[in-house]
Amino acid sequence: MQSQIPNLNSKIQLPPALKPGDLLRVIAPSGCLREFEAFEKAVEIWRNRGYGVELSPGYDSRWGYLAGNDEDRRQQLADAWKDPECRAILCARGGYGGARILEDWSWDELLSNPKWLIGFSDITAILWSLFQTGISGVHGPLLTTLPAEPEWTMQRLFDWVENHSIEPLQGTGWGGGQASGYLLPANLTVATHLLGTAAQPSLEGAILAFEDVAEVPYRIDRMLTQWRLMGKFKGVRGIALGRFSRCINDPNIPSFTVEEVLRDRLGDLGLPVVSDLPFGHEGENATLPVGVPVVLDGDKGTLDFAPVPAQ
Repeated sequence: MQSQIPNLNSKIQLPPALKPGDLLRVIAPSGCLREFEAFEKAVEIWRNRGYGVELSPGYDSRWGYLAGNDEDRRQQLADAWKDPECRAILCARGGYGGARILEDWSWDELLSNPKWLIGFSDITAILWSLFQTGISGVHGPLLTTLPAEPEWTMQRLFDWVENHSIEPLQGTGWGGGQASGYLLPANLTVATHLLGTAAQPSLEGAILAFEDVAEVPYRIDRMLTQWRLMGKFKGVRGIALGRFSRCINDPNIPSFTVEEVLRDRLGDLGLPVVSDLPFGHEGENATLPVGVPVVLDGDKGTLDFAPVPAQ
């Protein structure tokens, strides 16, 4: 199927492939670090692969539930991006707070030095903002989640950032045929709160890829209903669904299952939909490159990728 995937977004730019010896910088742009053991293991995973890993000052700060105040977290991102030796930025954890640092934020002075930005969950806000500049980020394991990844998803991350190479994913097709578009992965909750803001990219031609965690079914319903009421699925070409972890209701309260909600709110849009793809929280989190051309096949249940040459 690779030959059928057009280059739908010729302006997307992949940062240069990483190689052992490159410098990577760690930042904490969202919630405060709590999972120190997992974090330290992840740093060693990258170092054992041959990379230099530098911990940005303030990565372990705490201001309420945030990893430091907004200005300090914003400065971590700016300093890492401006560092001419740094080739990739590793996000420590998700949580909440990434959108806050996008206030009064501009990428304009930073674009001459593109580099990888790696994370997911709350990092959705920064990945989406970066995508608007034409630079692809990586929706993939955080440092606090990387050690729990199986070998194949860990290798998938390295294959992408080191070789610009990535394999198709298999899920469950809901029908709807085949659609080409550019991949826009996201945590559903974070993406919903970006709708209508300056951080929301155009969704025209997008293949959306959603995951979430610890949201009861009626909240998933409420978010997807907001997308519908705002007309945000118009122009979208397909929807890929990952894991919706712990999205269950109190058994004593009447409820739909999250699967029933997803089918009710997405199944009548006339789009190809593929569910049960191996990405998201609390399980296999397959790397998804942001903005690259893909084909979603709702009949075969596949998400297939085409490499985009670095520019």
